[in-house]
Amino acid sequence: MEQKKFKRTTVTSALPYANGGVHIGHLAGVYVPADIYVRYLRLKKEDVMFIGGSDEHGVPITVRARKEGITPQDVVDRYHQLIKDSFEEFGISFDVYSRTTSPTHHQFAAEWFRKLYDEGKLVEETTEQLYDEEAKQFLADRYVTGECPHCHNEGAYGDQCEKCGRDLSPTELINPKSTISGSTPVMKSTKNWYLPLNEYQEWLKQWILEGHKEWRPNVYGQCKSWLEMDLQPRAMTRDLNWGIPVPIEGAEGKVLYVWFDAPIGYVSNTKELCEKEPEKWGSWQQWWQDEDTRLVHFIGKDNIVFHCIIFPVMMKAWNDANAIHPPKGGTRGAFIMPDNVPSNEFLNLENDKISTSRNWAVWLHEYLVDMPGKQDVLRYVLTANAPETKDNNFTWKDFQDRNNNELVAVYGNFVNRALQLTKKYWNGIVPACGELLDVDRQALAEFKDVKQKVESLLDQFKFRDAQFEAMNLARIGNRYITECEPWKVWKTDQKRCETILNICLQLTANLAIAFEPFLPFSSKKLREMLAMQTFDWSELGSTDLLKAGHQLGEPSLLFEKIEDDVIQKQLDKLEATKKANAVAAATVPDGFPSGVKPTVSFDDFEKLDIRVGLIKDCQRVPKSKKLLQFTIDDGSGTDRTILSGIAAFYEDPAVLVGKRILFVANFAPRKMMGIESQGMILSAVDADESLSVVTTTKDVKPGSQVG
Repeated sequence: MEQKKFKRTTVTSALPYANGGVHIGHLAGVYVPADIYVRYLRLKKEDVMFIGGSDEHGVPITVRARKEGITPQDVVDRYHQLIKDSFEEFGISFDVYSRTTSPTHHQFAAEWFRKLYDEGKLVEETTEQLYDEEAKQFLADRYVTGECPHCHNEGAYGDQCEKCGRDLSPTELINPKSTISGSTPVMKSTKNWYLPLNEYQEWLKQWILEGHKEWRPNVYGQCKSWLEMDLQPRAMTRDLNWGIPVPIEGAEGKVLYVWFDAPIGYVSNTKELCEKEPEKWGSWQQWWQDEDTRLVHFIGKDNIVFHCIIFPVMMKAWNDANAIHPPKGGTRGAFIMPDNVPSNEFLNLENDKISTSRNWAVWLHEYLVDMPGKQDVLRYVLTANAPETKDNNFTWKDFQDRNNNELVAVYGNFVNRALQLTKKYWNGIVPACGELLDVDRQALAEFKDVKQKVESLLDQFKFRDAQFEAMNLARIGNRYITECEPWKVWKTDQKRCETILNICLQLTANLAIAFEPFLPFSSKKLREMLAMQTFDWSELGSTDLLKAGHQLGEPSLLFEKIEDDVIQKQLDKLEATKKANAVAAATVPDGFPSGVKPTVSFDDFEKLDIRVGLIKDCQRVPKSKKLLQFTIDDGSGTDRTILSGIAAFYEDPAVLVGKRILFVANFAPRKMMGIESQGMILSAVDADESLSVVTTTKDVKPGSQVG
């Protein structure tokens, strides 16, 4: 069947949770392949929009906020910026990177829910769910821990066991405990609104199983497995206080389910961009509701069900609702369905599953600091080792080998030889191509179809193989220049040497184009060395990219060797994490809150400025259940204000007045509830989970430094 020609392509990448940074598993699974594909479409001058953003609702955010004694908004503000900046520095070229706490998104998601509710597309059900009687709240999945019914790991969460990898529900856990109060939860009735997936099962079967057999086997197979079971209604609301409030009467204290809310972020982020730059992008509807637009979702395999079943059903329900009552103007407003959902498997780290809770990861923001200027090295390694068909493994030794033996020894070596010889013999001016010999014709023939090969593979989302074909140009070049030995030929036949180096330079120029989707930073650097002011993807494979007489730029090393000590530092960091995890997992007193956190260096500790402060006043922050506002004499002559999320532990905050406490003085100021907090109070959690601020035993002078 002939592939439909589309006018434009909407590309989305899974929204990362804004409760931590992005790690190499995320990059390999979603963001690097998505960026390669988008850059490729742009090079072909196709209309494409690349949509990203932070997923800022859901239980992981509230869990972190509770642990740190801050608000969920504080958490997402911090990590949204960290993730956004990391992506930008790494070269993930989003057209829009917004967030699900934006006003545009809140309004759009609420309208979507309301539309489905008004047209009877949702089902109201009352069910029994786990409830914490001490905390007086229903418990979302991650607020429940217990024993896994499958592997009997005692630290399983209510949604997943990290030890055996099984998906769970909170009611499956043996001896469940609330992570909020530590108490045993009870079952209690609650009302929520459900998306009746069962009513769309036959439509899904026809659309996916009959209409998209070209999808990757892991995606098609997982969808088939789901659709061969009886789909059940799924709750689209939750009993939580962080998220988008359910916009109907009788739903107080409930928010939209994060997997209802989050995928709508793709659309609301598009809307935000189109309203900001309408001349460039037009309307959001043409990117989501025009049959001439192709929709492609890049995701990890753990998100397949949400993007292939739940979100399409949400869009189908919207379409059906609009068919009943079209919006103003009479348009149906029908959403297009995803044309493809390229999903990678998981990437392991040093033969162990990447785990954010165990800090077993290579974090992008840390990599950018540890390996400055080496964005393309990581992009290359993650693509060469991409888990496209099965789980794969990242090791620092392989990272070093691929850099030194491929990027440096193959790609960089060929480029350096071609440019340095041209500089040496012709002052960096491209020599003319003379009479061709069989060895020349063979080399030229080997790369003339590189464009067709790379395009065919990228169109099939085979990024690993496509990058291999791009690197093959450098292999051809190395073999050719080694066989022809222009440094020897120069002594006896300068005309022949001109031809050899002309062909080498044409190959080099092709490399600058072929690697543009994969290694944008080094491709830009190479074009600067070649003084290629403009380039065109359509010219890939050409033997006349650099004209005779063209003045090249100054050559330099395209890639640098990575020494053993650099790699050892990364291995040492992982080893420290492993040891810290082992200590944390060791036996601790019953009820003790946690094990030892990951090891930090003495240099990191020295950065903290811990001082003694005298509490002059302490009172609750209005409209906040968690925050206390401290007024502290810090010895400077000016009182310092610090907010701390410990109100639940002090019925009468006035009992703290007059105490000398310890606080961190050099944290950046942060606003909470409209009040600027200028530090952090140190407190301790006892074995019975009670909390108290850390005080001094003597009347130490305010402002005294701890060290």
